[in-house]
Amino acid sequence: MENLKITKREKNSNHSAKKTRRKGNVPGVIYGKRFKNFLFEIGEIELNKSISHTGEHSIFNVELDGENKDVLIKELQRDPVSNRIIHIDLEEIEQNKNIISNVPIKFIGEDRVKKVGAVVQKEKETVKVNCPLDKLPKYLELNLKKGSIGSVYRLEDLEIGDEISIVEDLEGVIASISYQNKITEAID
Repeated sequence: MENLKITKREKNSNHSAKKTRRKGNVPGVIYGKRFKNFLFEIGEIELNKSISHTGEHSIFNVELDGENKDVLIKELQRDPVSNRIIHIDLEEIEQNKNIISNVPIKFIGEDRVKKVGAVVQKEKETVKVNCPLDKLPKYLELNLKKGSIGSVYRLEDLEIGDEISIVEDLEGVIASISYQNKITEAID
């Protein structure tokens, strides 16, 4: 688990988040029993480094005033143009309880599908799971290598361990493989 240092953020005005970003920090909030919607800020470089290492739906250990607490990333808000993180929501977690979190789906074999002139139509990029804190996966793999045109992949097709359960409808579609539509123009 990554250890990140956060500092308390005061909301003095409607523009306090912008001021935080101008200083090179990312504003955020922690929800939980002890924190009760605690506003904080964290260094953008430190946060990006940790997220690139552990993923966008991971668990962090945050340090505030010398006290450590485990938190789960609930939401990252990004700027649509620059893709920079502009806000982060964290949830306080307890050690002995299961957590519910979104886990990204990693599509394996997408290149092979494209080589045969087909396209993968993705319906979901993440799946909601329930699992113990230490069993939260960085991602779940969906193998497309054996698929053909017309194949439909559902949540029940994901291979997961016994300690992880999917919270969503198992009949839900993740992706399908179809023909690639090519529009051609006649040259006069």
